[in-house]
Amino acid sequence: MKLIDPIIEFHAELQSIRRDIHAHPELCYEEKRTSELVASKLTEWGIPVVRGMGLTGVVGIISSGSSERAIGLRADMDALPMQEVNTFPHASQNAGKMHACGHDGHTAMLLGAAHYLATHRNFDGTVYVIFQPAEEGGGGARRMMDDGLFEQFPMEAVFGMHNWPGSPVGTFGVTDGPMMASSNEFEVTVKGIGSHAAQPNKGVDPIMIAVQIAQSWQTIISRNKNPLESGVLSITQIHAGSATNVIPDEAVLIGTVRTFTTELLDMIEQRMRSIAEHTATAFEAQVDFQFKRNYPPLINHEQETKFAVGVMQALVGTHRVDANVEPSMAAEDFAFMLQEKPGCYVFLGNGECGHGSAEHGLGPCNLHSPRYDFNDELLPIGASYWVRLAETFLADA
Repeated sequence: MKLIDPIIEFHAELQSIRRDIHAHPELCYEEKRTSELVASKLTEWGIPVVRGMGLTGVVGIISSGSSERAIGLRADMDALPMQEVNTFPHASQNAGKMHACGHDGHTAMLLGAAHYLATHRNFDGTVYVIFQPAEEGGGGARRMMDDGLFEQFPMEAVFGMHNWPGSPVGTFGVTDGPMMASSNEFEVTVKGIGSHAAQPNKGVDPIMIAVQIAQSWQTIISRNKNPLESGVLSITQIHAGSATNVIPDEAVLIGTVRTFTTELLDMIEQRMRSIAEHTATAFEAQVDFQFKRNYPPLINHEQETKFAVGVMQALVGTHRVDANVEPSMAAEDFAFMLQEKPGCYVFLGNGECGHGSAEHGLGPCNLHSPRYDFNDELLPIGASYWVRLAETFLADA
């Protein structure tokens, strides 16, 4: 690997920053301490800062030379509403809140890149370092865009990155086109007529109707969807009743749908609604169908992906870059940015969790696990990637 020596020398500082953020996690749109830390570091390093974009977002402006060209580099800052079980010194000090997805590491890596870029300025143009709030379900990317992110900071392209447990440290994964899925949720209430459980003939049982709907929905995936397309329909909650001898009035089905295309999503939503409504009608019940589209599919742009692959290969070697990585059915709100600007989102290998210790407790430290911890070995790798990406993109003409 051809990492940048000054960034390697800055590793201890980045680790300190990362672990400080990990110990003080903040949920979406609550990232006041984190954004203050980010803004103070950028200011300390002579980088002009704009705060409050997307409520708690921060944008740093690093310029050099006379070119009007610009690139955006984005990291997310928010944590998850879950209890950490790790016992190491930098474990969460905020009960019920945890950096279980590595956004602490993402923030630290981009800070490391900002420090180097501001110190050396080996490029011609402007680098916007974007520290985004509320990726975990809050749509912080869209909120920053609504606040004028791309109008106030005009950039040709924008790039993102996420650590990826299970992939070896020092490896990258990316693919052109769909990289992550859309995220959508549904809540369907079947409204029947309650009765005594010993006299089901006197009511309309919403539980049995919900079961029929749930089973029929799976035929959408197995029979309506093109087998060559990827789609997931998962029912994750069923709520009904409170007593063993009472048939309730209502039953509720809750879950998620994931696709890589809007066309497939349209079809699944339409078929779900039709099946639910007609099944309820057949059993003389009613249904309230709610379907919410959260994040669109994350689609990498061809030219920017090819460019990013070249930068990664030059940094870590061709054999450490998978340019045709398997897409993930997880979702990312960076997708909103890629709808407005060309760009590319990549995975950075976080290892097999061997960086942990007995203090992690038993079990794996996958994303969204209460035992997760970002691998600090990634800090100089990710920071070096950001620097080389920006320097190459804004190379002197």
